[in-house]
Amino acid sequence: MKRIVTIQDISCVGKCSITVALPIISAMGTETAILPTAVLSTHTMFTGFTVKDLQDQIEPISAHWKSQKINFDLIYTGYLANKEQIELVKQFFKEFGSGDVLKFVDPAMADNGALYWGFDEEFAKTMASLCGEADIIVPNLTEACFMTDTPYRTDYDIEYIHATLKKLAALGTKKYVVITGVSEDVSQAGFTGLDVETGEFFTYGHDRIDKLYHGTGDIFASVTVGALERDYNIYDALKLAADFTKDCVAETLENDPEKTYGVDFEAVLPSLINKL
Repeated sequence: MKRIVTIQDISCVGKCSITVALPIISAMGTETAILPTAVLSTHTMFTGFTVKDLQDQIEPISAHWKSQKINFDLIYTGYLANKEQIELVKQFFKEFGSGDVLKFVDPAMADNGALYWGFDEEFAKTMASLCGEADIIVPNLTEACFMTDTPYRTDYDIEYIHATLKKLAALGTKKYVVITGVSEDVSQAGFTGLDVETGEFFTYGHDRIDKLYHGTGDIFASVTVGALERDYNIYDALKLAADFTKDCVAETLENDPEKTYGVDFEAVLPSLINKL
């Protein structure tokens, strides 16, 4: 059985980060190790949440794994709390990411034209340097703009997306750069990507659901990782992730419309498994 490790926080209530990645990737048939960067009572959409920073545990855990000769097929990073954690992840890449190990970065730090609370442009630049050491990156449009010093636009066209993808590739990402939430038909959601090695663009679109939920980017990234570990090609892995994320939003709107802190992905997991 293949084994991946995901490096991000644990939100005890609220569907994001490890509490999304662990069940989804495990259900897709890959052993999923976790390297938690912090524990939060809830995710940050709630007020008054508690936080326990686990940054001082990253190096000891990594050292123990190294001593036990534990290896991974893929390293998947999500929300990282500060620049120091990004630097620790770079070191983790050096220690565990050699050979054929895929390094997959979801630079979870911004949306809707703004950085998340606690982040600044210097953090975005540091995240860009991590993306430069990755094989695959999956920023949304806001994150892509912050990392490439591109003015954020809501009235974008495909030429703007292609130009931003080229800037992302220039960061140094080895295989694929993908902007999530955008497609060639700008009225649709989906993704648009660039094969760094061939210079070819690819895109996929589906009907846009105008409802925002916390954690959908984590769902998208987790399904993509799970599909890649089942030997899906990049396009089919991303398509599976886009469709599943859309289905999760639709399920929540139909059966739990008052929910605001995350989507009911658990109810849709059986259909995902049946598609594999």
